[in-house]
Amino acid sequence: MSMTDYLEIIRERGSGALDKKMGIEFLEASPQRLVARMPVEGNTQPFGLLHGGANVVLAESLGSVGTSLHAGPERRIVGVDINATHHKSATEGFVTGVATAISLGKTLCVYEIVITNEAGERTCTSRITCLILADRK
Repeated sequence: MSMTDYLEIIRERGSGALDKKMGIEFLEASPQRLVARMPVEGNTQPFGLLHGGANVVLAESLGSVGTSLHAGPERRIVGVDINATHHKSATEGFVTGVATAISLGKTLCVYEIVITNEAGERTCTSRITCLILADRK
């Protein structure tokens, strides 16, 4: 499948309510690599900086969608572990997350997500592990 095909799948499924609230927009998508951006405005903590939890939402969205694309539409997936290291604050514009698959297995998928500001500076590094649930019949 092409990146355009994967983006169409994402558009057809629709985004989750939290992704919509956060303003997350997918720009590239495949099971191996995903790119999405999110506005800083509306996602800040009381001091005007991008909320650390917003970084985690972006990372989880990227990893979960990537795992879903890998597993296929008939399989259910859940995130089982996520971590984030915040390197630098963002106060305006957009941040962009690039998720790169570390492992795409039959039951587990792991992604590293690098989030950068508009100047290309790394603001956060995250890692997520998602479980592909067994079919229950």
